[in-house]
Amino acid sequence: MFSIGTACSRSVKLSLILFCALALRAQVYSAGPQVLTFFSGIDDSDQPYALYLPKGFDAAKKYPLVISLHGAWSNHRLNLRRVFGKGNRAGESDPEATRYFPVLRDVDFLVASPYSRGTMGYQGIPEQDVYDVLADVKRRFSIDEDRIYLTGLSMGGGGTFWLALTRPDIWAAIAPVCAAVPEGSLDLAPNLLNIPVHLFHGDADPAVPVEQSRKWNHELLRIGANVQYTEYPGVRHNSWDLAYKDGAIFDWFSKFRRNRFPEEVRFATRNYKYNSAYWVQLDGLTPGDLAKISARFKNRNELVVETSGVKGFTITPAGHSSFAAGRAVSVAIDGAVLKVKGTEKLSFRKAGKGWQPGRYIPAPGEKRPGSEGPIGEAVAARHVYVYGTADSPSPEELNQRRRQAEEAAEWSTPRLKLLVNFRTMADKDVRESDLKGSNLVLFGTRETNSLIARLAGDAPVALNAGAADFGLVFVMPLGEHYALVNSGLPWWTGADRAQRAGFRFMPPPYRLLLSFGDYILFKGSLDNVIVEGRFTPQWTVPPQEAEKMKATAAVTLRAAHREPAK
Repeated sequence: MFSIGTACSRSVKLSLILFCALALRAQVYSAGPQVLTFFSGIDDSDQPYALYLPKGFDAAKKYPLVISLHGAWSNHRLNLRRVFGKGNRAGESDPEATRYFPVLRDVDFLVASPYSRGTMGYQGIPEQDVYDVLADVKRRFSIDEDRIYLTGLSMGGGGTFWLALTRPDIWAAIAPVCAAVPEGSLDLAPNLLNIPVHLFHGDADPAVPVEQSRKWNHELLRIGANVQYTEYPGVRHNSWDLAYKDGAIFDWFSKFRRNRFPEEVRFATRNYKYNSAYWVQLDGLTPGDLAKISARFKNRNELVVETSGVKGFTITPAGHSSFAAGRAVSVAIDGAVLKVKGTEKLSFRKAGKGWQPGRYIPAPGEKRPGSEGPIGEAVAARHVYVYGTADSPSPEELNQRRRQAEEAAEWSTPRLKLLVNFRTMADKDVRESDLKGSNLVLFGTRETNSLIARLAGDAPVALNAGAADFGLVFVMPLGEHYALVNSGLPWWTGADRAQRAGFRFMPPPYRLLLSFGDYILFKGSLDNVIVEGRFTPQWTVPPQEAEKMKATAAVTLRAAHREPAK
């Protein structure tokens, strides 16, 4: 018989369960330095970052946030100390200093220092980790979006440059310290026009030559950016001890707020992946080629735009003090004046007779955001390594194929331990969820790997049977993801002799792949490249390179475009 007492008992139990659930969600954080984690969908792992909360932390208050990036062979815990000016004690090793946090200066900032997998630079996966940390901090705490700052030392200084150059409208100010900047970044210097920059470097630095910071300071001054440069006489590769002394960097950051609507936007990029800044977005470009735009309000509802290498762009002026909605807007693009209605979005595309109003939309099958290459993009996000079993290989051959895929997936070395974990599997074990949620790194040919065979009709190029002394590597779109195909010799064959350029802090497999374009064909060894480069916007091999490929009789090329595989 159901009694009132039983009902009350169940009600109490339900209330207790609900109370416990709410208590778990309302997590309490301690003031001071600590370590938190976020879940990374790149490899289904928990990744750490160090966090500082000020004394008297108030969960209801909006706080400014500093993201601080560590240098090579360092970590998030050491870096959190250093950005507060707390280096190692005399005679103290890094492992010893990592074990505890000293008392840090009380500042009214939140400070987050990502681990970003270790010593990998800050492009690709570590870059995504930084943004994942930023998102995680925003999820947990109330952050002032107009007071988010970025700093880093050495490798982290280079990361500071890279993240600010590619997504400038996030940051209120940046402070790179003895920055080791990735090659090719100087072309993007105009992107820092609206971000205050403070550079620091020691003039006796043996690891990162001081000329790098001098060069950046000169270029930023030339374009009219707000830049300060502090050079320390006689200081070696520890200029952060002075740059961060007594937590002084927080005093400098506190002077600045993000400018959401600058009067002028200058933006340069080579990729759809990074195609916008502030109120300007590039809708059409040729991936791999430098595209540049300068847009400024000359008067109210009067814009002047200059472009180079741009096929289409969109301006979103709503909220800008120089824009009045509903009134006509005059836009001078590369000297030609167009009159359009003042709507929230103003789009323009390049046509045969010049610029005209309208959104640029890539043609079906043409390169576009998320489908542009190059090869390195296939391993810059979630991906799996797949070896072939389609031809029923012998146990010995199967083991060799498995070991090849495992070698490609192993980014750590005995000296360079990285917090990454990539899956390897046979083609027959790949599930639809893998196809829908991951990039694929495929080893073999259409004869040996069933997934390569599945893509064969759409692949821009394929290695012919019997061309075992060649190595062919290329990237192609696979639905919303990428397939990286390596047929014949593995891409690292002869890499030690080829000595290809690359950012020295990156792990060898990734560094090598970043040195490729969309495709590369070599014979015998990577120091004997037949042809390499970028596919056309239609995902075909350019004619001149196609002739070189045909001359080898080692490959088959797709002549016309087909819709990408799904």
